[in-house]
This record gives sequence, structure tokens and C-alpha cells, in this order.
Amino acid sequence: MREERNEKNKETASAPVRLNKYLSDAGVCSRRQADRFVEAGRITIDGRAAELGQKVLPGQQVCVDGRPVGDEGGVSRRRIVLAVNKPKGIVCTTSRKEKDNIVDFISYPERVYPVGRLDKDSEGLILMTNDGELMDEILRARNGHEKEYEVQVNRPVSERFLKEMAGGVPILDTVTRPCRIRKTGTFSFRIILTQGLNRQIRRMCEALGYRVRALKRIRVMNIHLGDLPEGEYRELTEAEIFELMRLTGRTDPVRGNRMTKGRSSWKNNNESKSSF
Repeated sequence: MREERNEKNKETASAPVRLNKYLSDAGVCSRRQADRFVEAGRITIDGRAAELGQKVLPGQQVCVDGRPVGDEGGVSRRRIVLAVNKPKGIVCTTSRKEKDNIVDFISYPERVYPVGRLDKDSEGLILMTNDGELMDEILRARNGHEKEYEVQVNRPVSERFLKEMAGGVPILDTVTRPCRIRKTGTFSFRIILTQGLNRQIRRMCEALGYRVRALKRIRVMNIHLGDLPEGEYRELTEAEIFELMRLTGRTDPVRGNRMTKGRSSWKNNNESKSSF
């Protein structure tokens, strides 16, 4: 029986793997992003431009933008998920052409990617990870994962405004999903969304005659920004990652137990519930 299992393991190890899965498993990017990289000609296999749907054989060298990935390239196999307090002016992109990209800003020692986006003029919580599958699950619109924001606007927040925001606002050729919202001050409110349209809150406010003066994301699913200082990051605790995996339907164990130090020694003592 043991010999059969060993033989099966050898076959699995030597089996070709689809390129997008290979890159996702290596923590480079999500499968969807990998396909985009292929279409853009940014990926090579043994020095030749990769093709959509191509498979990777053991021993082949895969490069993204000329940089090797895989075990030989030093890519971590440990799942990393970071909570980052993004300041205004930093762009949630991995492109080095953007001088204010978030990857260079946090200078994390291992390759990680932002989960979704938080526009340049906004601040607050952005998750970053090397787990492409987890990234996809968090971003998948049909999953309806919660994101919570603090918003300041240029006009007094009225009951009519709150009602219209909560019920759905026509923007970008669609109507936004119903959401939860409450007034926190004369010119401020908190809102919980379950979708991520481009500049959604700003567009919703503009459609109702308001202009956003400040926007800060304070929660993504079970992860709170809390007291994490602006411009700092921290690694999620194993308990936080376990709950994040549960919420996305992925209950496989965390890869490895080693925790590395970020810029901050901040610890998350917040409850997972929102303030609504």
C-alpha cells in the first residue's frame, strides 16, 4: 500500500500543470491575472513566450517579466496575508511603471499582491497576499463579502440621502446592491458594501449630488484596520487567516507557522463584528 502511494505521489509530482495554476500556486498572482500576463506577453517558459492554456513540466523555467518563479526563483510557499494601512497617494498596482505603487511602498521581503484596489485618493485597509486562489475568492463579486468605510462629504447627510444610498443607486449602467449605512456626524457616515465597482462610493455620492471629501476603508470581511498606523503593515494572525479561509469557503490549513515581523508591532485586538 505504501509503495502504491509513493508511486502515485511520484506521478503527481511529474504531471504537467496548467500555467495559470502553476503561477497561482507559486503565489505570483491569481489564475485570471496569469492569463492576462500571458496575453500581454509577460510570461516565458524556457525562454519562449507562453501561450494561454499551456502546461508547465517539471524542470521548466517560468519567468514573469524576465524574473524566474517557482522554487528555484525563491518564491515563498508559505501563505502570506498582510493588512496594510494605505495612505492617500499610493496606487494599488504591482506595475513598477507607477512610481507610487504599493509593492515598492511597503517593500515586503517576499512577493505579494494587493487584493483588489483602493483608489489613489482613498486611504485605509488593503489586503496583500501571495495566495492567488484566496485573492480570487475574496474578489469574486457573487460571494458578496463585506467591506466597511468611513466617509466624509461636502453637504449635511440627510435621511433621504441615507435611504437612497441604502436602497441602491444607478451608476455605471447598473444599480448598486442594497447596502448598510448609518450617519456618524453632520457631514459623515459609515457604509458597508458587498460589491466593488470602480470608485463606487464616490460615484454613488455624486449621483445624489454629494462630493466625497475623505474616504477610509476600515474593514474587509473579518479583518479590521484598528489602530494600525498609516503607512504600516502587519501579517494576519493564524486565527484571522483561518476565519478568512472559512468565510471564502477554503478551510485548508495555513501553509507553515512561521510569522515574520512587519514594520509595526501592532496587534489586532478588535472584535470581528462591525460597529453597525
